[in-house]
Amino acid sequence: MTINIEHVSKRFGDFAALDDISLNVRQGELLALLGPSGSGKTTLLRVIAGLDHADAGRVLLAGEDASQLSVQARRVGFVFQHYALFRHMNVRENIAFGLRVRRGEARWPDARIRERVRELLSLVQLDGLESRFPSQLSGGQRQRVALARALAIEPKVLLLDEPFGALDAQVRRDLRRWLRELHDRTGLTTVFVTHDQEEALELADRVAILNRGRIEQLGSPAETYDQPASPFVYSFVGAVNRLPGEWRDGRLQVAGLDLAAPGAAVGQGAIELYVRPEHLQLTETREGGWPATVLSSQRSGPRQRLWARLHAGDTEVEIELPAGADAPVHAAGSEVRLAATRFGVFSA
Repeated sequence: MTINIEHVSKRFGDFAALDDISLNVRQGELLALLGPSGSGKTTLLRVIAGLDHADAGRVLLAGEDASQLSVQARRVGFVFQHYALFRHMNVRENIAFGLRVRRGEARWPDARIRERVRELLSLVQLDGLESRFPSQLSGGQRQRVALARALAIEPKVLLLDEPFGALDAQVRRDLRRWLRELHDRTGLTTVFVTHDQEEALELADRVAILNRGRIEQLGSPAETYDQPASPFVYSFVGAVNRLPGEWRDGRLQVAGLDLAAPGAAVGQGAIELYVRPEHLQLTETREGGWPATVLSSQRSGPRQRLWARLHAGDTEVEIELPAGADAPVHAAGSEVRLAATRFGVFSA
């Protein structure tokens, strides 16, 4: 099912949770809504589900205006961060709940419900745990039950609100891989909310980055990381160093270094140069880098992080380098020269 969001706005008093948002979610796509707290991610998800109603604009599901459709009629499966499982029901009963509360012709026979539950237990890899209660499950298992319950009603769209937010780091990594495999098997159009950049970049086909109720950028994980469209995106998705500079004779002057503008960019006045730690490299070329003094270093798995202060401008920067047995050690106080292999430029 496709989801078309057209000029949707939503206010809570004086606060604009959503500000004229338009977004198209493709059939079978896994789309991440990424942004800080208060950016509008969950509100947008709830508007799609019908749990909240927009003040303006509309949501189309498979081309049909969903404004007058009930939550049930939208055929949406919703998974919350804190599972929302019924504590007095076992796994089997939790998964079957959405099917058993149906009335009239929509109600399935018991045999069909039992078969659907068996299918889902196998799909979410919980065979043999159907008689356990939520209190007898791990956090990761509870979230799988919540996903199975959402899938039981055979939804057209799956919506996930911070689905792994309550789990520890290793369980999150395992469930992210599992969710991607599950999505590829079911082919469901899926929208999930997260404030975790790594989660969004690893899982999603496309990422919509929200800030203050508006979409700052929409693109593939690679595009949002490698080609940020704004200072906010550069700063929110991954680490970044910010260096003040200015346009001078069609080139950039940054911390005493003359740089060619990226692409065909031209401008005037003050700028800020954004460069990620992994895009700063050590160089031996005197004319092509910033002289700097190492302040400290830290080994982080396969990477070495340095913090250094540029001699011009007295700006502190972070550098990320490969680490290993043959990698040179850069002690505090040592002198280095730094060159930027990739950077972005925005008006100050």
